[in-house]
Amino acid sequence: MHPMLTIAVRAARKAGNIIARGFSELDLVKTATKSENDFVTNIDQEAEKAIIETIRQSYPDHSFVGEEGGLQTGKQSDYQWVIDPLDGTTNFIRGIPHFAVSIALHVKGKAEVAVVYDPIKDELFTAVKGKGARLDEYRIRVKDNKDTKGAIYATGFPFKARQYTEVHFNILSSLFETAADFRRCGSAALDLAYVAAGRYDGFWELGLSPWDIAAGELIVREAGGVVTDIAGGHNYLATGHIVAGNPKVTGATLKVIQPHLPASLKK
Repeated sequence: MHPMLTIAVRAARKAGNIIARGFSELDLVKTATKSENDFVTNIDQEAEKAIIETIRQSYPDHSFVGEEGGLQTGKQSDYQWVIDPLDGTTNFIRGIPHFAVSIALHVKGKAEVAVVYDPIKDELFTAVKGKGARLDEYRIRVKDNKDTKGAIYATGFPFKARQYTEVHFNILSSLFETAADFRRCGSAALDLAYVAAGRYDGFWELGLSPWDIAAGELIVREAGGVVTDIAGGHNYLATGHIVAGNPKVTGATLKVIQPHLPASLKK
């Protein structure tokens, strides 16, 4: 195993243990509101702290950017770990067992290592650049659908970017003309991992944060998929607008999406 992946997996499992323990004692979890419909718990914070401490034991000079702690620049700024300690916090606090730890390592701005860990199902999705993607010890590949017909899509409502509500539902309506169905499960990290594993055919969403997708996007690409922004470019980590699937599904999805985009989203 890639040495940095080994450390990332160790960190994800430590965070997962904290999350699983918290999930079994939800009455003791402390919850605060960051913004409308956006929550943070003491478990998010403890999990992120455990991740960073675990990685720093091996790489003390690396940099970090996390959902809860923000940017922490180390001496080696070319190595940046992008962390979402608990992707799916709303599910967690409501007792819905669908959430994940997401950890990615970027080297000079390029994704090198990725881990998405579901501590409830004990499913570990991993990828190393150029080495493929895995679910536990098994290689995974995206599904081989040729277009949107009969596709199962995952998505998420833009509750943090409600200015995109109309665009989102217009896209949803158009895709539904040919797609089989949609899933809205509340964790972009797991949505992307499920695309990589062939459980979903495609994924699209607007208004995400880099830590939501930094690990999942590499796992999809290493499973043979294509990830773009909604304009068909590669700026999804900056814009938060993302489309993922196998090459044909991604291309077909973009053709449906793009006629609905205002000028501000075509850049």
